[in-house]
Amino acid sequence: MRPLILTSMTDISSLITELTSPTIKRRRDAATTLGQSGDPAGVMSLVKALGDDHPSVRREVTLALGRLNDDRAVPGLIAALTDRDPEVRAGAVAALGRVKDRRAVIPLIGCLADTDDRIRAGAAEVLGRLGDKRAIDALTGAASDPFENVREAVSRALQMLHKRK
Repeated sequence: MRPLILTSMTDISSLITELTSPTIKRRRDAATTLGQSGDPAGVMSLVKALGDDHPSVRREVTLALGRLNDDRAVPGLIAALTDRDPEVRAGAVAALGRVKDRRAVIPLIGCLADTDDRIRAGAAEVLGRLGDKRAIDALTGAASDPFENVREAVSRALQMLHKRK
């Protein structure tokens, strides 16, 4: 879908309505365009769409919420960290990294034990950027992860955290 040029609240309202379309593609495209709009008016509707039945819609919603960078999305994004689909969890980690809200620290620490190495690595990266010392012990414990990408992310995160001392 080509990005729409949004010119009014009516356009945003139409996109919000599309988030409940019976068509997966229309819901996904609406989420994409809302995220690209930069308009915070759709944030709470996007948060609600995190409960969509289709994982590709939920994934796109996490990306849109990250682009909008609005702290009202944090509770919904934290809940998405436990989604059954790893792509949705990865999107939630990335979005929380953009929002940079410290309410996500403890849930992101929990992601260091995720079954998917990409989520563990992403959580480590975000924890390093958040700069919250509460993550140091958990990151230190994750330094022996069996996956190199996770170990490298943990190392970078710990370096960032130790520079802030």
